[in-house]
Amino acid sequence: MSDVAVKPMTAIEIDPALVTVTASAANRLLSIKQEKELSDEYALRVFVAGGGCSGLQYGMSFDDQTNEGDTEFFASGLRVIVDPMSAQYIGGASIDYIDSLMGGGFKIDNPNATSSCGCGSSFKPKNGEAPASGGSCGSGAGGCGCH
Repeated sequence: MSDVAVKPMTAIEIDPALVTVTASAANRLLSIKQEKELSDEYALRVFVAGGGCSGLQYGMSFDDQTNEGDTEFFASGLRVIVDPMSAQYIGGASIDYIDSLMGGGFKIDNPNATSSCGCGSSFKPKNGEAPASGGSCGSGAGGCGCH
């Protein structure tokens, strides 16, 4: 076993495959950022949290702060921040924006998910471990209430 210390990645060392943001998603997110009149100091924070039908749920917000251990990188011209806990569950994921007659929305394709909620906002990780706060994302007889 090696005694090599692992240091947090910086923007220069980052694996670009951590999270992919399609041009469509980046354009929509940059448009939202402009609508909210947020400065260039704000980045897209992508994260997971306990909850939802499947154990973990996806989250995205604009954040002007980075925390120790965060990974920061650019994807499709958008500055993105991912915390270390979330990175282990969404590494390799792709964020897309789908605009259709039925409405638009963000879609996350996550290779680390074994199953997803019907609406795609929550997932069960491959390792089967999710924070204890997991639960239902809605009420109803066996249905996902997150539509």
